[in-house]
Amino acid sequence: MEFANLKVSKADGIGWLKFNRPPVNALNTEMVLEIKQAFGWFEKQDDVLVIVLTGEGKAFVAGADIAEMKSFTPMQAREFAQNGHRAMAGIADIEKPVIAGINGFALGGGCEIALACDIRVMADSARIGQPEVKLGLIPGFGGTQRLSRLCGPGIAKELIYTGEAIDAAEALRIGLVNKVVPAEELIGYVTKMAKKIASNGPTAVRLAKTVINRGLDSNLTTGNSYEIEAFNVCFSSGEPAEGTSAFLEKRKPEWGK
Repeated sequence: MEFANLKVSKADGIGWLKFNRPPVNALNTEMVLEIKQAFGWFEKQDDVLVIVLTGEGKAFVAGADIAEMKSFTPMQAREFAQNGHRAMAGIADIEKPVIAGINGFALGGGCEIALACDIRVMADSARIGQPEVKLGLIPGFGGTQRLSRLCGPGIAKELIYTGEAIDAAEALRIGLVNKVVPAEELIGYVTKMAKKIASNGPTAVRLAKTVINRGLDSNLTTGNSYEIEAFNVCFSSGEPAEGTSAFLEKRKPEWGK
């Protein structure tokens, strides 16, 4: 699919979205709307089981386009934030797992994109943070909410109040990312992870994401009830019959059967 600011493709069960707005993949309105559109397209691709996001060049996404934001009226700023939240919801709410391959600077909106993903893998040379307060702003694409839920309010407040970017080792220490790998190994690593996920029962993986996400916004009793019903639904897909048979017969499952 063709976009002005993104490279979107699919192969071997993996959907690829590469941010491509040189020099640093800064988010402007057009790019934000394209992200939402791209995820609508991914949702309709039955052969896409996992989605990987990464950036072209030296940045993942180095933040919003400051030149565009400079002239915003309050209502234009509100619309920009609303569009950003819709794009982040497209990433977070799609039933297919989404992996962020953080290849370089992930600042501001770039950090928020990573936060909306299910799994974050970071190159050892990359940096991540929410520097908005340095511009007299706050995160506007969900950073105040997702960062505090992922890393705890204390860590989120420190990162947002100081506006400082952190390196990959610190991001791993605070639980902001799942894994740090050498920069030259990043794409290979996330590809291997995506293929591993894609080899599992597709309905089971999608249900697992849905139940985890719903449970995070619920109490434990409600979350457990979601899990019980989703466990039941797995058996209507036919995947448990094939998966258990393959296990007993010592072969790889064929999920389409």
